[in-house]
Amino acid sequence: VQLQASGGGLVQAGGSLRLSCAASGRPFRRYAMFWFRQSPGKEREFVASISQSGYTTFYADSVKGRFIISRDGAQNTVYLQMNSLKPEDTAVYSCAADADVGPAVVPEYWGQGTLVTVSS
Repeated sequence: VQLQASGGGLVQAGGSLRLSCAASGRPFRRYAMFWFRQSPGKEREFVASISQSGYTTFYADSVKGRFIISRDGAQNTVYLQMNSLKPEDTAVYSCAADADVGPAVVPEYWGQGTLVTVSS
């Protein structure tokens, strides 16, 4: 499956941004979808994941209550709504896909990243 992320940009602290990730190539419904992020000098970290049905979601503690992951089967797209953004959310955000949904999963398929910069 091919993944194309978009929606990154520059936003002030406290603001919101919505990332999108369009999937193609294989049936979208087969895959749990993920968002990861990586800041300069840091390891890549799990942000959120959503099951194939959309009924099960997982979030990193650092974003819980601020970020919402969702998916649209008709558009073959997964979203990450990011609210109350903080400077520490600055990172390259990447989407990924796998048959399993848990936060410990290392997804099989990855898209390119989109840069989110949060200014203080």
